[in-house]
Amino acid sequence: MKFGVLVFPGSNCDHDCYYVPKKVLNADAEFIWHKDTNLKGSDCIIIPGGFSYGDYLRCGAIAKDAPVMKKVKEFAANGGLVIGICNGFQILLESKMLPGVMLKNKNLKFICKYVYVKLENNSIPFTMLGTHENIYKIPIAHMEGNYYADTRTVEELKANKQVIFRYCNKDGEVTDRTNPNGSIYNIAGICNKEGNILGMMPHPERCSENELGSSDGKMIFDSIIHYVRHRK
Repeated sequence: MKFGVLVFPGSNCDHDCYYVPKKVLNADAEFIWHKDTNLKGSDCIIIPGGFSYGDYLRCGAIAKDAPVMKKVKEFAANGGLVIGICNGFQILLESKMLPGVMLKNKNLKFICKYVYVKLENNSIPFTMLGTHENIYKIPIAHMEGNYYADTRTVEELKANKQVIFRYCNKDGEVTDRTNPNGSIYNIAGICNKEGNILGMMPHPERCSENELGSSDGKMIFDSIIHYVRHRK
């Protein structure tokens, strides 16, 4: 089981995304530079958070054209696992690997805090060790995390069970007050129809050890490892 962690100029969560699989879960992990065209035998590609290329133009707009992303698209088209976290989610949207766009937060401010998210679908590789009853405490850190898609797209996401995480309170109640950034339908994470590409704004790599205030994010990495090892 091997994780490949992409690195763009401006990435600032790449080392966290490397540390959790490598040091916490004892899996193999390797950095992959944005100009590389070799995914180095990875079973799962992580597109980390940060400010790829300084977030010029739009978040993820330049990163989508990096040489490595062509290979990531081919990898995903062949069933490979890809998870984009925060800026990584934005890159997946800009790359059209997932539907929708990101807008600025409704309060037009950068938000960095723990939030609660509700797991809506535990049938994909990234969440298979979770339960629908589980509420996860995971931090967010973004300025443009306000997910938007037109009504038809949102209805398709719901119908296909592509909405994976929704912002809620500690009791699992999904309301406008529990929505930190204005995302439509309180969406915090979605997947593609096949379930092998996940984009999420909260940072599971920042809460995979109890010392950080929550280890809830570890479920996602555990699920990936469990899926890949049993698939093989």
